[in-house]
Amino acid sequence: MFRISQFMQEIAQPTPLGSKRNPPGPVVIWNLIRRCNLTCKHCYSISADKDFPGELSTAEVFTVMDDLKHFRVPVLILSGGEPLLRPDIFEIALRAKELGFYVGLSSNGTLIDESNIDRIAAVGFDYVGVSLDGIQETHDKFRRMAGAFDKSMHGIRLCKLRGIKVGIRFTLTQDNAHDLPGLLQLMEEEDLDKFYLSHLNYAGRGNKNRKDDAFHQTTRQAMDLLFDTCWRYQKEGRHKEFVTGNNDADGAYLLFWVRRNFPQLEEHVRAKLAQWGGNSSGVNVANIDNLGNVHPDTMWWNYNLGNVLERPFSEIWMDTSDPIMAGLKAHPRKVGGRCGACRHFDICGGNTRVRAWQVSGDPWAEDPACYLDDDEIGIAVEAATES
Repeated sequence: MFRISQFMQEIAQPTPLGSKRNPPGPVVIWNLIRRCNLTCKHCYSISADKDFPGELSTAEVFTVMDDLKHFRVPVLILSGGEPLLRPDIFEIALRAKELGFYVGLSSNGTLIDESNIDRIAAVGFDYVGVSLDGIQETHDKFRRMAGAFDKSMHGIRLCKLRGIKVGIRFTLTQDNAHDLPGLLQLMEEEDLDKFYLSHLNYAGRGNKNRKDDAFHQTTRQAMDLLFDTCWRYQKEGRHKEFVTGNNDADGAYLLFWVRRNFPQLEEHVRAKLAQWGGNSSGVNVANIDNLGNVHPDTMWWNYNLGNVLERPFSEIWMDTSDPIMAGLKAHPRKVGGRCGACRHFDICGGNTRVRAWQVSGDPWAEDPACYLDDDEIGIAVEAATES
């Protein structure tokens, strides 16, 4: 995850580099249920409106949660499917809060209404993220439900009225990039707290529909708009969060934005970006699916590291006998192609390994969704020098 707001704050008020501080344990995104009332085009879990057998019971969830707490996991993001379809979701969320986790709810928003908003508010979720993939018809088409946009907006507004921190999650593709300005305007008009742009990752239906992935120039335009918007908020003293995920080239691309706008800060920001280090799948981000299988992150659902019903998460996560985990935890990672030759490798960490794996069959190949030019990453320059 790339926190644009954090770096804009650094531009506004530079701070000493200091030492890198890693979280005590990984952020855990927990897909408690696979059932969903929607069948979205880019769903990594290939959810559907039916029950999936073998999902963890309440008691089993609580046992795993105790291990996560002992392992010093700081954050639990409760997801699905649609987590509000799980009957014990509020019981689980309340216990997570009692144990001291930062607890987020990841929802499509269509089921947040007057019947459950009191219980959602009573939990005290630290954040509720609602997926919006465009305005009106665009969103409904992606979510494959007429009226989904209006229902999600109703849920967002109910959360806002109850003082719950709420924001938008948007997955960028070639088919909805035109709605990004409108969604940023909607964020401003509704006074929402956070905007999260996810690049398309090639998992589940996202892999099946990867032909819809945003072209590199489209991605660059989207990132320029996000950077400019976030900087405007920073200058105006409005503290909103802007975050991206699933393409760690965003960090290097911010460096080019800084070079154009604040050249005197380029060296300082570059050091901060390198300290961030890019992709943290298998290190600071983890996933547990609805059956208890552990994955390096949510996009690795077709690769299991172990199951929490058989071994504690804390043991699975530290086991580097698995070749994927060994490779992800290596520092630096051994990545080939353009990624391995990139002069900004220390910023992005080799980007997202799932896309490389899905396209080439090699998890350590270059990421095909890196949108930086060869000359920007130093390949063309080096080739010219050698000749």
